[in-house]
Amino acid sequence: MNNFKMFCDKYGGAILGFIVGLVLAILLLCTNLYKLIIGIALIIACIYFGNYIQRNKENVKDKVKSFIDRL
Repeated sequence: MNNFKMFCDKYGGAILGFIVGLVLAILLLCTNLYKLIIGIALIIACIYFGNYIQRNKENVKDKVKSFIDRL
C-alpha cells in the first residue's frame, strides 16, 4: 500500500494528464472540433506576428532585406 501511494505521489500528475489528453483527443477527433482549434490558433499566431512586426519594424526590415539579398 505504501508503494502505491508513493507511485501515485510521483506519477499522479502524469497519469491525470494522460487521461485528460486522451479524452480531449477522442473528443476533438470525433467532433471535428480540431478544425475550429486550428483556425483559432492560426488567428492568434497571425495576431502575434503582426504585433511583433509592428513593434520591431526596423529589425524586421533589416532581416527581410538580408534574406532577399542572400537569394
